[in-house]
Amino acid sequence: MPLAQLNIGRLVAPEGDPQVAEFYAELDRINAVAEASPGFVWRLVDGESNNATSLRPYAADPDMLINISMWESRQALFDYVYRSAHMEFLRRRREWFVPLGKAVTVLWWVPIGHTPTVEEAMARLEHLEANGPTPHAFTFRSAFEPQPAG
Repeated sequence: MPLAQLNIGRLVAPEGDPQVAEFYAELDRINAVAEASPGFVWRLVDGESNNATSLRPYAADPDMLINISMWESRQALFDYVYRSAHMEFLRRRREWFVPLGKAVTVLWWVPIGHTPTVEEAMARLEHLEANGPTPHAFTFRSAFEPQPAG
């Protein structure tokens, strides 16, 4: 059963501003690292570019970006996030994103053959914020194993 993840972040400045230029310049490289990582299954792209930065599902917050990806396992996602070139990107997140003071990442298991939608992912994050980690929506620190179908 694949693992899906959503992460959100509010940019410190709008796209095109020099404060976030390096973030945008590095996206293709970091996305290529993800796609080459063992256990990578899928990631959201907007159809206009090789990333999802044009998608702005938070209408009242146009600087909020989202990213959704799927992985063969929690360990595969963990290895990409914390043990690949992505980690250098993660270390610099405060240069490009405002601390939100709430959950910015949610994980959940998806049935084989299912691709999560933006709406589904946002509902999982809202569930995590409202209920804390559960098998429906959880975090790296409070992970759950896949539940048997039925």
